Amino acid sequence: MKNPGDQAPRFFKPFAAFAFVVGTFGVVVLVATAAAAERPNIILIVSDDQGYHDLGCFGSGEVKTPHLDRIAREGVRCTSFYVTWPACTPSRGSILTGRYPQRNGLYDMIRNEAPDYGHVYSPEEYEVTAERILGMDTREIMISQVLRRAGYATAVFGKWDGGQLHRYLPLQRGFDEFYGFVNTGIDYFTHERYGVPSMYRNNRPTTEDKGTYCTYLFQREALRFIRKNKDRPFFLYLPFNAPHGASNLDPKIRGAAQAPEKYKKLYPHLKDDYVKSKRYGEPTLVPSKQKRRLEYLAAVTCMDDAIGSILDLLDELHLTGKTFVVFFSDNGGSGDADNSPLRGRKTHMFEGGIRVPFVARFPGVIPRGRTCDEFLSTLELFPTFAKLAGEELPKDVVYDGFDMLPVLAGREKSKRTEMYWQRRGDKAARVGHYKWVESARGSGLFDLSKDIGERHDLSKERPDLLAEMKAHFARWRADMDAAEPRGPFRDF
Repeated sequence: MKNPGDQAPRFFKPFAAFAFVVGTFGVVVLVATAAAAERPNIILIVSDDQGYHDLGCFGSGEVKTPHLDRIAREGVRCTSFYVTWPACTPSRGSILTGRYPQRNGLYDMIRNEAPDYGHVYSPEEYEVTAERILGMDTREIMISQVLRRAGYATAVFGKWDGGQLHRYLPLQRGFDEFYGFVNTGIDYFTHERYGVPSMYRNNRPTTEDKGTYCTYLFQREALRFIRKNKDRPFFLYLPFNAPHGASNLDPKIRGAAQAPEKYKKLYPHLKDDYVKSKRYGEPTLVPSKQKRRLEYLAAVTCMDDAIGSILDLLDELHLTGKTFVVFFSDNGGSGDADNSPLRGRKTHMFEGGIRVPFVARFPGVIPRGRTCDEFLSTLELFPTFAKLAGEELPKDVVYDGFDMLPVLAGREKSKRTEMYWQRRGDKAARVGHYKWVESARGSGLFDLSKDIGERHDLSKERPDLLAEMKAHFARWRADMDAAEPRGPFRDF
């Protein structure tokens, strides 16, 4: 019996079977309704600052993630999967556009820095800050727009991070529904970002659920949306903020994630305490190292439970077999995460900042229990989802990825042979299995096939290869500079 992963899925079959010829008067195509019924549901789940090692299926013996481990067990675990930037805003922009941040224009963070020094914005001040007025260029096409055109119900519940002004919000970018926060991080309970209320229902601010742990809210909305759209194809984008640190000015909260008590009790080996330190130049109590790890792990497990409830609902509604579920972290883990065996963390150009854990499930298409070490990235998501929906990629738009489903299924090798990153003055390139980094936190040339931890710098041993890697990067940079300029940062 052939492995189901060795055959193209039924969703790829041409729709010619629905067309017939009526006499000599031409072809009548009976596609729309039948084709829509055959198109799979897509659930895209993204965590925030989760470490490469912080899933059971990636080797952790500490974190409890049984439901994410289930996805890996019933699908594929990818070990060489990359994001386009080592922090959230540009990384998430590429997820939705299928384009490098330098091409889509959102190549740096959208955040205010004054709260780093303890400043609380008045409403009038906040209205004219960068965090409030910047967003993804409205000329960019998001995957939600393509999928809605294909007849999908579309929704995003969680962290938007693509702009707050009306023109940037999800309902103007191809989503039918939105419930979540519009900036880069919030307090999990108050839903405020350093004192600024940040939760929205569709196009309007809301405080309707203030006080409720936000992971529960995103879970609630996701389950409602699936039930509502169980009889039609849907695209559910579920970008959690867990386990990102809480955006609260209170020194006893800031610096750690937040989690419900029931989940913290699952990690009794970690102390839930505080230590003396300084914040905003003043002595105070802050979360201890153990408490930060405790809140982080508990936030991950709470998120995992929310994901488990979605998997259970798919089973209940008999949707499991026709739903493609994808999960990964938006960038490398923060200081409380475990990125081993990788070097570095969030904001770094080393692997710990840009290589992330990835699991996916698509019964009948992706064989169970696969481990894939092929070179893949979030740039592949847009073309993959468009292909599943039977849609052509928008014309006159340069995309930086390809349909990766045959790779996940084990039928093909990855077409990706190179990838590039830039964060201000920090640069990196991967070409084949070689990686070059030039950054304020360290530089070097590494052979990832032998040195995934980027410990042995080959720069002096292989100056020819070093020059070649820099030349590759320069060509990519020239390509990005020649692209049609997009805001909000480029001068045009």
